[in-house]
Amino acid sequence: MLKKLVCGFAFAAMAVLSAAGSYNVTFYDPVVVNGTTLKPGDYKLEVKENTAIIKQGKVMAQAPVKIENSDQKFLTNTVRLDGTQLDEIRLGGTRTRLIFDKKSSATN
Repeated sequence: MLKKLVCGFAFAAMAVLSAAGSYNVTFYDPVVVNGTTLKPGDYKLEVKENTAIIKQGKVMAQAPVKIENSDQKFLTNTVRLDGTQLDEIRLGGTRTRLIFDKKSSATN
């Protein structure tokens, strides 16, 4: 009985951890991420270590990010731009901010 309970908690913890790295984000205007222009629309955002991967179907962009924790919890996903360059994403329901590396965001 105890083994089943421990295994159940372990599986639940793994599910939470794996879900914690995946989010949905919407761009309302074209956005440039690491030289790749993404059209307006809904995208899946995955965070693996210090890399953000943004996907919609076959379209994909990835860029190094600095992960910071804020004092306050963000209510919704918020996208900040520097012109058309993706600068920051604040993840709704968390205290996490993804700061995109400006050096890698140069257009090719």
